[in-house]
Amino acid sequence: MKWVLIVAYAACVPLANWMIGNVGTCIPDGPCVIDVLPGYSAPSGVLIIGLALVLRDAIQMVFGWKWGLYAILIGSIVSYIFASPFIVTASVVSFLLSELCDFAVYTPLAKKRVITAIIASGVVGSIVDSASFLLIAFGSLNFIEGQIIGKIYAVIFATIIIKIIRKGLKYDV
Repeated sequence: MKWVLIVAYAACVPLANWMIGNVGTCIPDGPCVIDVLPGYSAPSGVLIIGLALVLRDAIQMVFGWKWGLYAILIGSIVSYIFASPFIVTASVVSFLLSELCDFAVYTPLAKKRVITAIIASGVVGSIVDSASFLLIAFGSLNFIEGQIIGKIYAVIFATIIIKIIRKGLKYDV
């Protein structure tokens, strides 16, 4: 189970980077974008990165904070290896910053309220990832609203799934 979560988490990075260059409406010399709300677009890897934020929380929830940090290290290395040259720095730096911020918010909150911790850390991680990635990769904050909205969609969806699984596990004991 541990390795399945870690592989899924690490796979989010190259998948999101690939999507940015191949899925959606592609802007010349820019990212491919998708609509996340009417009037709001975001680089197309946005939903996958939102999922990554929650998967890291799940790794920490199931296997402890040390594995949460190991997962961040593994994800950063995968980001470096698989990111295209034009976004490698943005990918690695934004991934590392957002995941460490996610970790910092999730860790103290998870002791009392796991679902609140997942949502709060996902929101913080989404904002940090969006701002740092867009500034480093494209030199602007264009699409920041769409980036944050898209990542929060993924955080909410994954949180609902985690809540359902946790509720099911309590009844199976």
